[in-house]
Amino acid sequence: MMGIMQISPKTAERLVRDLSYPTYEVDGNSKLIYKPFVNVYLGAAHLKWLSNFEQIERSEEFMVRAYKGGTKKATHKSTLKYWHNYLSVKETLPTRTVFEVAPVPNALSASATAVSTRKRTNPAKITWDSRTSPEDMEEMWNNANVSKEWNKSGEKRGKVRLSHDTEKRPYLSRTEQRAVAEIILAKHFSTSVVKPTVLCAIADVVSMRFVNGVGQRTGLMGIDYPTARDLGYKGYIVKSLEDLTTPFVSMYFGAANVAWLSEYEGRERSPQFVVEAYISGPQNVNLQETCPRWLKFEEALK
Repeated sequence: MMGIMQISPKTAERLVRDLSYPTYEVDGNSKLIYKPFVNVYLGAAHLKWLSNFEQIERSEEFMVRAYKGGTKKATHKSTLKYWHNYLSVKETLPTRTVFEVAPVPNALSASATAVSTRKRTNPAKITWDSRTSPEDMEEMWNNANVSKEWNKSGEKRGKVRLSHDTEKRPYLSRTEQRAVAEIILAKHFSTSVVKPTVLCAIADVVSMRFVNGVGQRTGLMGIDYPTARDLGYKGYIVKSLEDLTTPFVSMYFGAANVAWLSEYEGRERSPQFVVEAYISGPQNVNLQETCPRWLKFEEALK
């Protein structure tokens, strides 16, 4: 394997000769493969070919594992670790800026202002009350488990602190997360089959309960602005990306997304379909392939 994209001379020659990628000629001169532009070009060409291998639209997992071990080992255990490593690296990539995510002009300016303000705010001073409506805070205090936890830690009405990790990132305790899920479902999805345990497990997988989200996933439930807008649910109004870092708002749209996916295209869907579709999109679900995040979900559900 050669170069930063680890392309073999045999693969390079096949791409150029047989698959009509002639921008860079490498036939007979394998040293050209080491050139960065040539190498990345061939790597991209190979991925494009894998994406439609045998005229079948392939999943991201198939492409990555086939890139490593060849198409015959795309589902073999020998490439599974490579896929896990790929996911780990992917999740550490920098978050896209708000300007790329929110397409509505007013939302853009509002989000930009909110992000700018957040950077100037001491993270340790972010409270539940600053991220939650008075009505929802009252519901939280009325929850027996939450009030017990808050009273034990010395919280006062109007000044309830959020928990923070060693990097000062705010997160929800499991008790708080469960309460938010139960309140949202009781108020807005009382006729739905969505369960609070499912929402909590999804939150564990996509955000690790961090209020602002992780990586490219926004908020507790990892819901982005376009998804929240397109779902068409009006229980909470989202004017900017910043609104989706509010626990109740994020949980609401997460529940809405789960409810929608549960009957995707008019069919009752399995829990595995719903979870994988929630994380990767319904068009990318392949229930015959291993999904590490489904395994993580099952672990979180226990």
